[in-house]
Amino acid sequence: MKIRIKDNSVRLRLTMSEINKLGNVGEVDCRTEFINQPFVYRIVQTDTAQIIASFVENEIVIGLPTNMIKELVDTERIGFEGQSGPVKILVEKDFACLDNTMEDQSDNFPNPNLKC
Repeated sequence: MKIRIKDNSVRLRLTMSEINKLGNVGEVDCRTEFINQPFVYRIVQTDTAQIIASFVENEIVIGLPTNMIKELVDTERIGFEGQSGPVKILVEKDFACLDNTMEDQSDNFPNPNLKC
């Protein structure tokens, strides 16, 4: 899972296996191990109607409603966006890049802009 933070905007991009795990387990997380303590970002399934976000003890938790998770897993839907207080949240599928990259993209979704 990739995270991008800019001002009051948080964007999370998930690979195919992460979307499947979110659908099957109801949670997916990643961590960055800093010297003094880890930074964790997590998406959890919620029974809420909207996307919610919190930041507690160096952990960003995004609550994604069950129906949104089901739609990400079962359809071609690319993602969802919402607002949690002043923070804009975007959760989306991670597509393979069209340009050359050194990053392993074997678990990314096929890019819909790729012309075969």
